Amino acid sequence: MKKIGFDNDKYFRLQKEKIQDRIEMFDNKLYMEFGGKLFDDYHAERVLPGFLKNNKIELMKQLKDDIEIVIAISALDIEHNKLRNDNDLSYAQEVLRLADVFKDNHLYVGSVVITQFDGQDSCIIFKEKLENLGMKTYLHYRIEGYPTNIPLILSEDGFGRNDYIETKRPLVMVTAPGSGSGKMALCLSQLYQDSVKGLKSGYAKFETFPVWDLPINHPVQLAYEAATANLNDVNIIDPYHVQAYNIVATSYNRDAEVYPVLNSVFKQIYSSSPYNSPTDMGVNVIGSCIIDDEVVRQAANDEIIRRYMTAVVNHKRNKETIETIEKLEMLMNQSEISIQDRKVVEISNVMAKETGKPAVALQLSDGRIVTGKTSDLLGAASACLLNSLKVLADIDDAIPLISSNVIKPVQKLKVNTLGNKSPLLHIDEVLIMLSVAANDNEYARIALDQLPNLSATEMHSSVILSSTDKKVLKELEINLTTNPTYQPNRLFRK
Repeated sequence: MKKIGFDNDKYFRLQKEKIQDRIEMFDNKLYMEFGGKLFDDYHAERVLPGFLKNNKIELMKQLKDDIEIVIAISALDIEHNKLRNDNDLSYAQEVLRLADVFKDNHLYVGSVVITQFDGQDSCIIFKEKLENLGMKTYLHYRIEGYPTNIPLILSEDGFGRNDYIETKRPLVMVTAPGSGSGKMALCLSQLYQDSVKGLKSGYAKFETFPVWDLPINHPVQLAYEAATANLNDVNIIDPYHVQAYNIVATSYNRDAEVYPVLNSVFKQIYSSSPYNSPTDMGVNVIGSCIIDDEVVRQAANDEIIRRYMTAVVNHKRNKETIETIEKLEMLMNQSEISIQDRKVVEISNVMAKETGKPAVALQLSDGRIVTGKTSDLLGAASACLLNSLKVLADIDDAIPLISSNVIKPVQKLKVNTLGNKSPLLHIDEVLIMLSVAANDNEYARIALDQLPNLSATEMHSSVILSSTDKKVLKELEINLTTNPTYQPNRLFRK
């Protein structure tokens, strides 16, 4: 039984009310910056057990007649071909994927904005590509001294130089493929240009983390820092909120840095600002919906460990810096946790040492741990997955779910016809074969029915798994970590 620490029904109700209240604060136009993931928010789902990963997109769908989406992407991220860690897509590719997902959910995507533009050829090419696909695309320019040079920012040579984004609907949701894309600057630019045109628009921020009313050293806050360890973001006490209300609130550095700009824009538009602090800008109600703090703390600590172990592997693959690893080590020390707290690590490593081959361990939601070792038929991850399904379905370990007479011809096909070096089956191949076997094998059918119960379980592999296996495990929502070790005698890595 999965332990729940978060009331999702309460969150959905309160968050919707909060957004609607904020819309009513302003006339005709509200620019709402959406931070974090709008859908498939696995981080929030992991650190807040009970949170549903698509909450934000469901909220947007309920407000879809009033919403227009604008996607921001930094010119620097286009130029450097920045990749997302979770799906290995470039930020430019992620813009296209986001637009498609929004459209599939019947949400209106009005335009894409390339921020911090400074004449980069790669950005001009990307802009032309978007326009050829029928997407309106605007340019917002790099401003020297942003965000401290407020006189320049609030001038024709600052925000006034940017393309004005033509929007049709009262609620403009500004999102991006990742952090540092310039969402807030985009919103502020629109506020400034609206004011020049005689329009009084508003701004608000919808971001899940950090949680303003949790202590700055709460594991949920530290897990957020772990998730953004490769950036320059750090959680801080909001100094403006303390000054205005004598209440301690958690914010992060970039919001505090840009708050004076937003405050100046509002004073220019309204003669006074509706917000006394960066915290006031937000509509976050996460803290009000945590119902079991111990469960949430444990989940967040588990996330910090996973983030650290993933970073170590990515460093091995030349995809992460040592500075990121050092920051994650600091967060682990601050949380007083270590890799040893992740039980599946030692168990899989011991089995690998005993067998001399890769091994995998998986911890079920009830705490039971299942292992899988490498055999002539199956890789360790595939074996562990099948063994776990057997345990969940209470099937005797001696009963085969897939006959070796079926597996061997598939192995022969992989090696002799398809040119694979290894005959061992990937997890997706095993699941397909299990699905076929379920037509005639009652045990296979019962085991297959247990797949949803693998969600939120913990797995560790003694070696780095293939990209194919990692993709399937992610789709099953199994939380995977691995040692920073490749399978022996292999030079090509994918």
